[in-house]
Amino acid sequence: METLSPVALDRAALSAWYQANRERSAALFGLIDPDVYYEAPIPLRHPFVFYEGHFPAFSFITLVRNALGEPSIDRRLEDLFNRGIDPDSLETARKHKRTDWPSRAEVRAFAAACDARVRAAYADARLDDPRNPQLARAQAAYTILEHEEMHHETLLYIVHRLPDERKLIRATDVRDVAPPKRDPVAVPAGRATLGVRPESVPFAWDNELSEQVVDVGAFGCDTLNVTNGEYAEFVREGGPVPPFWIERDSQWALRALGATIPLPLSWPVYCTNAQAGAFARWSGARLMTEAEFHRAAYGTPSGAERHQPWGGEAADPGRGNFDFKRFDPEPVGSYPDGASAWGIHDLVGNGWEWTGTPFAPFAGFAPMASYPPYSADFFDHDHFVMKGASPVTSRNLVRRSFRNWYRRDYPFMYATFRRVWD
Repeated sequence: METLSPVALDRAALSAWYQANRERSAALFGLIDPDVYYEAPIPLRHPFVFYEGHFPAFSFITLVRNALGEPSIDRRLEDLFNRGIDPDSLETARKHKRTDWPSRAEVRAFAAACDARVRAAYADARLDDPRNPQLARAQAAYTILEHEEMHHETLLYIVHRLPDERKLIRATDVRDVAPPKRDPVAVPAGRATLGVRPESVPFAWDNELSEQVVDVGAFGCDTLNVTNGEYAEFVREGGPVPPFWIERDSQWALRALGATIPLPLSWPVYCTNAQAGAFARWSGARLMTEAEFHRAAYGTPSGAERHQPWGGEAADPGRGNFDFKRFDPEPVGSYPDGASAWGIHDLVGNGWEWTGTPFAPFAGFAPMASYPPYSADFFDHDHFVMKGASPVTSRNLVRRSFRNWYRRDYPFMYATFRRVWD
């Protein structure tokens, strides 16, 4: 007798999610001049051609070929597009450079074949099989959906590095206002819950598992992210220039996604983890830890914890700048309805938040069956945890347990920070 499935799947919803991802991918590739298809604006990453093949290839390989055990479409292209790179230097990146990429027509034909097989799987295949670790609780079916959504952000920060004239993007809506008063708030000592119990959610990545309850000491916390205007004072005193700033006619400008614009002083500064830490030390503070972020974002004076900074309601456009409402930041503090119980703003949206916590596994970590190297390859003390969300983070990734991470000196992420004091 067949083992009963422990989860109820909405096939139509999963298929619609996949279709929405593919449509967004097509729209994002439509933002670039076709002539740059084989260019790599970030030398540490593959050219655009790789990503147009990678998104559908990964989905097919992970769900259909590996988890369901079905035949390949084209093993050569599957191997070519299976996995990206995260080199630690330009020298290492050069080892991955190639000139034999297929034509765009070939990539698109391959992508269409992958899509057809994935859609067929969502319609008819057994997606949840407790006997198969890759399919237990429909892991592979969810893995490919969140994978493509995360790569939308990756794709955009690569597009961001193209010259303005090579991008097919409308002009940036620039609003720059005086930020609200930013006195720090005192967050009392308490407990914070990191991670999540696997049985309590439809899906979680391996680095989110399992639930950890930790004690957090009292600290003072910025109610707003550090702005470009505040960081400019640091630069005037010799601090490092953020990677999104450009000097023009002795004035600082900002490389927004659609255009280079006068530096909006009230927008959060996007910078590396190393730069954020340097600013914090310069101002007599430090970066928050991952546990302190959880306490600031989800804790309450009563000791209870919220699912989101604002409460139990789902992520929606009135709570923060995320889910592709726009490509660029907005003035800090623009979403008072998204503030935490302590009155701390923008903990979700307007930019990922750097922490001072190295990316590491929680107790009991086990690599996920559908994507074993997803987290394990990055437990190297060189990658640091980021929390929250950026303007181009899908609302499906806006959950308390979600963890992002990048190298300390990686300059391309939409990541900001706030300071804490002991």
